[in-house]
Amino acid sequence: MSIEPGLSAPALRSRIHGCLLGGALGDALGYAVGMDSMKEIRRRFGERGLTGFRELSGSSFSDETQLTLYTVDGLVEALEWANSGVGADVNACLWLAYLRWLGTQGEPAPASAPTPQPRWIDRQAVLHKRRHPDETSISGLATGEMGTAFRPVNPGSKGYGTVVRSAPFGLVPHITPDAVYKLSADAASLTHGHPSARQSAGIFSLLIHRLVTGEGLPEAAAAVAAHSRTLNEVAPELPERLESALRLAGKGVVTPEELTDALGEGRTAEEALAVALYAVLATAPGTGMPGADNEGRDDAGADTLPVRHFRAALALAVNHGGNSDSTGSLAGNILGAFYGEECLPAEWLGSLEAPEAVRGMANLLVGVTTAEG
Repeated sequence: MSIEPGLSAPALRSRIHGCLLGGALGDALGYAVGMDSMKEIRRRFGERGLTGFRELSGSSFSDETQLTLYTVDGLVEALEWANSGVGADVNACLWLAYLRWLGTQGEPAPASAPTPQPRWIDRQAVLHKRRHPDETSISGLATGEMGTAFRPVNPGSKGYGTVVRSAPFGLVPHITPDAVYKLSADAASLTHGHPSARQSAGIFSLLIHRLVTGEGLPEAAAAVAAHSRTLNEVAPELPERLESALRLAGKGVVTPEELTDALGEGRTAEEALAVALYAVLATAPGTGMPGADNEGRDDAGADTLPVRHFRAALALAVNHGGNSDSTGSLAGNILGAFYGEECLPAEWLGSLEAPEAVRGMANLLVGVTTAEG
């Protein structure tokens, strides 16, 4: 699936904004049901589950979006140094950014850790709200040690906290796929040391990179699934989950129970990526996109194909009784990177919490990576 005829390929600026805003929308939609079983979701919202923000009293996003924006900030700082002619350790810039996020959550860093200088992102009040932050990210940063690929922090953890913050690595232009993967996997080592967590982060960033460079959605998905089988570290969980996601997508939209039976509930990194990948592929144009009918539209039938795809994929990604904010945010990142801002429902954007913080960080990334800013 490539960009549909009649739709021009989105500019990098649109893809960056689309990826970050799409992730925030998916995170917010999933966060509203992230603590609920599928039985409870159906009780609250009916048989179809949650399909939009009209059914909610608020639209708060979680630590998934907070950490994604802090990933952007770490990359922006490293690129600012590079653009001024000074080399910088990218992973050190990311570690310092995550330590500043740790402080926003009311968690003191140990005395052994450096004291980062505050930046624009730290003044965004919404990023200081504690939204059930990933405990492994907290504990990894609280060690005061900068993990590396050779000496990762929390070596036994393969939780979702790596993959959900890793889309920005795929948004940086003019670097090789190998470099995208390495930057992302190395950053995962700062908090989650299990090979599957690092691989899931790297493969997700590589998927975003392929989409941003113009590759079709199924082609990019198949390519990164194949690539996951070639990775050096022995961690069969990721390729197995990705292959299951591709097979399940061939069946179209299945029940939430069948989804979690096949792919898991998104509580580990590889499960979260598999559920999100399945959701965007199973609802792609040509599948009928169940659930993408007239929900939430003032002018029924006026949505473009990308918007219908986004609505359907996000509904499928969050309605399963598992870790819905993670799977929703990843699905939103993927489609935003593929379509650009064109896919984002206008009334969903109107409901989004603190869009200025998300757009502000997107603009900073645009500014250091392209002349479009």
